[in-house]
Amino acid sequence: MFIASKTDIGRKRDENQDRVRCGFLGDNISLSVVCDGMGGALSGGVASEEAINTIYNRISQNFRPDMNPNSVRNLMLTAVHAANTIVYEKSKEDIDKNGMGTTCVAALVCGRHCYVVNVGDSRCYLMTEGVIGQITTDHTYVQMLYEQGQITEEELRTHQMKNVITRAVGVEADVDVDYFEFEPEQNFTLLLCSDGLSNYCSNDIIYGFVFGKNLDHAVTDLINYANEQGGKDNISVALVAN
Repeated sequence: MFIASKTDIGRKRDENQDRVRCGFLGDNISLSVVCDGMGGALSGGVASEEAINTIYNRISQNFRPDMNPNSVRNLMLTAVHAANTIVYEKSKEDIDKNGMGTTCVAALVCGRHCYVVNVGDSRCYLMTEGVIGQITTDHTYVQMLYEQGQITEEELRTHQMKNVITRAVGVEADVDVDYFEFEPEQNFTLLLCSDGLSNYCSNDIIYGFVFGKNLDHAVTDLINYANEQGGKDNISVALVAN
């Protein structure tokens, strides 16, 4: 198993409020987390920092290789809920932090078995030979409009409100967390990213830069591409390949 990750401030922002952490929890076992903070007066960075450390540490410290899938699911969901509580409580300590929050997407990969959780519009993609698909569903206003049939797929990509998220870690006392579990039969690569990447990269572009390539080169190439297209947001990428 191979992992790589990188975050970049982009070309327009004064601060990087994204966070990314990747590491190995054992032989052929990895954990990757990406968070994209939101909130003024540096509080978005506080939210993403608190969330990523809570999620990563809770999973890595409590995971055991002999866990059954249901126990892993509970561990990952509990970690995100714990992060939600911590960020929410911290947001009430200071008026400047009021309303701060963060997206999150996390992937625990044990051999071929993949466990993914997400809140917000940070994404997880799965790539196999000749195929790429988005595993997560964006928790955004325009995604809701699309699912209701009120806008087209093209409008979904270009809508002026495409960055309005409907769920985030730490904004409310509780949060709904999406969970996915799958086991690809072929060799695969997972990509986790913030919207600073996905807003600029089509599925074909992501696949072309990543699948079958050196992962360290791939994360750099993706970030360079997003910056070349405008780099209006922070950009974060994590890759896992078996």
